[in-house]
Amino acid sequence: MSADQNHTDTEPVRGNPLVTLVTRARNGDEHAWAALVERYAPLIWSICRKYRLGECDAADAGQNVWLHLVKQLDKIRDPAALPGWLATTTRRECERISRSAHVTHTTGYAPDVANVPDDQVSATDQLLAAERHAALRRALAQLPPRCQQLLTLLTEDPAIPYAKISAELGIPVGSIGPTRRRCLDKLRRQPAIAELIDTEAHTA
Repeated sequence: MSADQNHTDTEPVRGNPLVTLVTRARNGDEHAWAALVERYAPLIWSICRKYRLGECDAADAGQNVWLHLVKQLDKIRDPAALPGWLATTTRRECERISRSAHVTHTTGYAPDVANVPDDQVSATDQLLAAERHAALRRALAQLPPRCQQLLTLLTEDPAIPYAKISAELGIPVGSIGPTRRRCLDKLRRQPAIAELIDTEAHTA
């Protein structure tokens, strides 16, 4: 194996710019492809939810989108256009699955055009949300287990009473607030969150 090939295989890919990931994925880099999937899977899933697809149908739609991308990746001239391409392709897949399953007739639901923004606005807004969720998951996974458990319980909907959290984690109710602050401080210092904050500051 050449030195260049070894560098490509071992270089971290998660934080790389989109153009780098697309270029490396085109060249057969499985790590870059996995990073693309991780980054944009939330975008695809959020669109499927707008169409109220069931879990199995949403999974089928997502799988089909990624299969289309495998075939079309070499044809996408501008990597920056990938989020818009994914959003458009996902909507088409959702509409196809909805029609084939007769969702409109059986549930009385039809996707409302007013709820599905145009490609550019939808792709931008949903991409930002997807990147935030992905960054948060990566950062949360790097925290100590106790912090992961506490923050997860504190963000449940509906909210879990402090007394129940105290009993489940075995910590006094009075220490939940201070522990939460310390865990959030650790979360903000994680590279994934710092990178996201820096990116948003430059695009603001």
